Amino acid sequence: MVAASRLLQRFRPHPLVWGGNAQTLFAALFPWEAGPYKAVRRLVDLEDGDRLMVHDDCPRGWNDASPSALLVHGLGGSHASPYVERAAAKLNAEGVRTFRMDLRGCGAGEPYARGGAHCGSWDDVRAVVEHVSELAPRSPLHLIGYSLGGSLALNLAGELAEQRCGTLHSVMAVCPPVDLHAVDKSFSRGAGRAYSRHFARMMWKQITHRLETMPDPPYVDTSRVPRHIRQLDEQITAPLHGYASVEEYYNHASAGPRLGRIKLPTQIIAAADDPVIPADALSAFSLSSAIEVVVTKGGGHLGFFGRFGDDPDRRWIDWRVVEWVRGQHRAASSQLAMA
Repeated sequence: MVAASRLLQRFRPHPLVWGGNAQTLFAALFPWEAGPYKAVRRLVDLEDGDRLMVHDDCPRGWNDASPSALLVHGLGGSHASPYVERAAAKLNAEGVRTFRMDLRGCGAGEPYARGGAHCGSWDDVRAVVEHVSELAPRSPLHLIGYSLGGSLALNLAGELAEQRCGTLHSVMAVCPPVDLHAVDKSFSRGAGRAYSRHFARMMWKQITHRLETMPDPPYVDTSRVPRHIRQLDEQITAPLHGYASVEEYYNHASAGPRLGRIKLPTQIIAAADDPVIPADALSAFSLSSAIEVVVTKGGGHLGFFGRFGDDPDRRWIDWRVVEWVRGQHRAASSQLAMA
């Protein structure tokens, strides 16, 4: 069994936002006013000819020994997803340089890629890590992934095992799908069906828009509109990205079997009432000693809208990201001082 850490008691849901569905929906719909866009846009070349867009926010006073963070959004998101923008702003206020990554075909990077984002594309994250490491070769880099982005972060860390990748120092994954078969099962019953239909519609709209605007689009089967995520993965995601079947895609892209190989300091935060990603899927896999798992009683999927007074604002998960990066940087500085 996966044990919850001391952070379990630290998340208290807002008294008017109880339950996983309410947390998930309220956090997504509650207005967030982003500050003015001041990032430097950087294109990262990939081996297959696609390119990724990265948004570089460097706070005043940052130097090359200060920490950096790479933030990776979830399915259908972008660098402008509220949970990414909020975390970046709070990290910047702490003196952390942030890089917000648009996955393939997402956000400002949409015109530069023919492929799409999926749980097996962790080499894209590796390419951005290496690019950032060249820009800031002395800065310890902390990889923060949300949902799909969390899966990519864990897959990359597991594939690396004891190998180094640029200046990558630690990994944090928020509500990551570690077993795509378990997610598929969750989407086939109860409230999961509604989420599956929602994500399928959202992704279908994004895919068809890209096909209409791409000058030389790849072949995609558009003969029927997928009604749920498994159909979309079977019809589009798997064949477009070289998988023989949806089963092969789910087997290869699930992060769970790689969790035992992770050597980088890693924290996974999940909510027991997440209606999208089943948190108990973590208990099916062996975890390396480098991983700390935090399973909160509530919070939903990327929700974690808390009571006033527990943190500077109600966005509990943002402060755990800041806390993780701050703690990891402090530990790294102590190690250097002792060396």
